[in-house]
Amino acid sequence: MTDLHLPLDRAAGRLAAQIAAGFRAAIRTGRLTAGTRLPSSRDLARDLDVSRGVVVTAYEQLIAEGFLVARRGDGTRVAPLARPDAPPPARPAVWPPETAAEPSPEPPDGPFAYDLFPGGPDLSAFPRERWMTSVRASLRELPNDELDYPDPGGAPALRAELAGYLGRVRAAHADAERIMIMNGVAHGLSSVVRLLAADGQRVLALEDPTSARQVPMLDATGVRLARVPVDEHGIDVAALARTDARAVLVTPAHQYPTGVVLSPSRRAELIAWARDVDGLIIEDDYDAEFRYDREPVGCLQGIDPDRVVLLGSVSKALAPALRLGWALAPAKLADRLRTVRAQSDLGAPVLEQHALAHFISTGAYDRHLRMMRRTYRSRRDALVEALQDHIPGVTVRGVSAGIHLYVELPPEANEEAVVTAAARVGLSVAGASHMWSHDRAKEASPALVLGYARLGENRLSRAAELLADVITGEAQG
Repeated sequence: MTDLHLPLDRAAGRLAAQIAAGFRAAIRTGRLTAGTRLPSSRDLARDLDVSRGVVVTAYEQLIAEGFLVARRGDGTRVAPLARPDAPPPARPAVWPPETAAEPSPEPPDGPFAYDLFPGGPDLSAFPRERWMTSVRASLRELPNDELDYPDPGGAPALRAELAGYLGRVRAAHADAERIMIMNGVAHGLSSVVRLLAADGQRVLALEDPTSARQVPMLDATGVRLARVPVDEHGIDVAALARTDARAVLVTPAHQYPTGVVLSPSRRAELIAWARDVDGLIIEDDYDAEFRYDREPVGCLQGIDPDRVVLLGSVSKALAPALRLGWALAPAKLADRLRTVRAQSDLGAPVLEQHALAHFISTGAYDRHLRMMRRTYRSRRDALVEALQDHIPGVTVRGVSAGIHLYVELPPEANEEAVVTAAARVGLSVAGASHMWSHDRAKEASPALVLGYARLGENRLSRAAELLADVITGEAQG
């Protein structure tokens, strides 16, 4: 049996996470090569003197992330993510020509008693006192020299803290020198795409459906957008290969808006595609910390850090107003992003960066996330239960993670009419049709995308009752 060398710190707890981290490190360094057969969960549990359930949990996590594969009769093996010596395929023809994007939706104007519009966290939960503690500590400890023009790539203290955090929580292959501080995910995304366009890459693939709010921003970069279908396993990599794109934007941990988690086989296929076409995967990790049924699925960047840019921010975890985000990029691309910042705005505000570094280093960020995970899970459960109780025929998707639901309405419902009628009774909701490409929107079931972060359980239940009345009224009217 393979000698795995998996040291465990039993006093630290979270043994399954430690085992998973040990396997990731062994695979990344080449100590465990593709195809290596691993011990059975029972044998490894006996060798490590842990319960079998601990090993099963670690194996399941790594299978979900694409590091391992398991087949009946063949056991568990290190995944063959791609053959590095595989010849590149012939470039495919364009598939299919993109149609004009629908207008970007905005939250309806005016007062709404029940705000179910997706995308925003609970702003009332922003940890003001703990954040002020970090701000004061940063001001006390910050050397005078740090108040000069900043490092365009970001404060070294914050990049170091993020490297540790992303490695620990998102299973990223994180190097502080590859982390560039950006003004949120949107800033990182537009900067990366503009650099690709400058290199002559004029096509960006993205998921269908996708966040309509991003489409005008991406259009402004000058690239052509090729929409690639998403199914119950995530983005269709075979369809992606039929485009002429060499860069793709994906939300693998919790696809927006459907909530699908990219399957292990598709993760491997997507990495293989990027290697085959000498391409780049842009991973929007917008709400991955909020996973309710298991440990958050590790990021794609952890599998191939030279083919993936990991974009993240504190907009969903803390507040969008902070405008603090990051791009964990391949080394050459990270250097170019640093140059972009140096030539455009000289870098991000320093005090906020040091405050976030302190917030992470003291454990305040982890504690806040744990509290919000419990809160959001309770709110999700209340909304799902109420929707199923009050709306016959409704199908709720995307419940395992995030802060929104994808709710397929009864087939006879008119999505646009439901959204309009909901607004009249004080419900702010978003229809899903504008998030699909024009052709696929015709085939998609009527659906709503409902955010549940900003309302308590009782108000979410009441909102579901009102929504049921709206749907019933539209069906009868």
